[in-house]
This record gives sequence, structure tokens and C-alpha cells, in this order.
Amino acid sequence: MSGRNRYAYTLCRFVLIGPALRLMGRPRIIGREHIPRRGPVILAANHLAVADSFYLTLAARRPTTFLAKAEYFEGRGIVGAAKRRFFSALGQIPVDRRGGSAASPALEAAVGIVRRGGAWGIHPEGTRSPDGRLHRGRTGAIRVAMETGAPLVPVAITGTARSISSPRWRRRVVVQILPPMDLTPYRRMGPPGVRAATDSLMHTIGHQTGQAYIDSYAKSWQATDAKADAA
Repeated sequence: MSGRNRYAYTLCRFVLIGPALRLMGRPRIIGREHIPRRGPVILAANHLAVADSFYLTLAARRPTTFLAKAEYFEGRGIVGAAKRRFFSALGQIPVDRRGGSAASPALEAAVGIVRRGGAWGIHPEGTRSPDGRLHRGRTGAIRVAMETGAPLVPVAITGTARSISSPRWRRRVVVQILPPMDLTPYRRMGPPGVRAATDSLMHTIGHQTGQAYIDSYAKSWQATDAKADAA
């Protein structure tokens, strides 16, 4: 991370964002010892609210880079320029939300971050859960972990959706950091191992959050649900 980006991280953590997160969510961090203070690591968490990425970075105690929607970097005018500067300053990577080959440049950038010894954070669901359930994970986290050999740490976050929407902040945010996954058995499976490892990752997270699991992508589920409502 560049000096400018490190400064932006420090400013956000200790001045602009961190204090507000502690006040609103009273976060409880469990298993912080599973995140190395230095060196490459991949942090994969469920996604219930916008604040998830911020709480995960707060728990990690180190700069953590996430993939950000490409739309955040494409706005026009003063607001668009401000968004681009904000996300770029924090080291965020624009990602094409269509997935498949369109997301390859983003994953290549993620590989670069990990190989430089950085922390890469990702929500494998690809978007916030539209219904509170845990949705099918995309395979990017596993692919990068297998390519780089970086430890892949599952993270289970609870309390963000309700705490952010409730004016009384009644529910405490809990960030549970789990031991790194052992990907050795999945490597031996060849290409099918990527999907199998991704499914295992999601079930590991869901076991801790208590979320019901649905074997469909969140984005696809939203589209199907919208069509049903329109029918």
C-alpha cells in the first residue's frame, strides 16, 4: 500500500469511520489471532450490510483491500469524481459485477495484492444478501488462494443489518474470525475442487452466523424474485 493510501486508511480507522463504527455497533471481535499482522492473507466474509467491509477492516487491524463495484468508479461530475477518489485512496479495486471473464482483471489485481504481501477482503456472495440468508459463493476467493498459496480466513459477521437500520443500535455486531481453511484436499480434486472448496467456505461461515443457506447466487435470486413480484 502506498504512503497516501496508508494515510487514508489511518485517517478512516481512527478519525472518520472507526469511532462511529465502535459507537454504533459496539463490535465484539473473536479469533483475531487467525489474521496475521503482516504478510499475505485473504479474508472471506458473508455480506449483510454496507458496513460489513468496514467492520472487517476494523477487526483485521491492518489495511485491507476489497473489490468495489465498477459503478463506483464510473460516475460523472463532482460526486462521481469524489467517489473515485475516495475508493481509490483506500486502495479499492473496481470489479465488473457480471462475473465470469469480465471479472478477470479484478481477480488479477487481487492476486497482485496478495503476492505483494497485502490483505485482500472479499464477500464471496458478490453482493449483499437480499433476504438475510447466505447465498451461493462465487469462486474468486478460492481461485486466488490456490494460485498464490495465501491463507484463506473465513469470517462470520452478524448484527450489521439490524444495527445499521435500528435507531437504538440494540444488536451488537460480532465479527468471528475462523481458522484458515486447509485447501489441500480440494487441490487434489482438480478443477471441481474450486467449487467444492467454495461451497465448504460458505457452509463454514453459515454454521457460525446461523444463516439459512440457499444454493443460488444473490444477484440471480434478486432477479428471479423481481420477476415473480411483477407477475
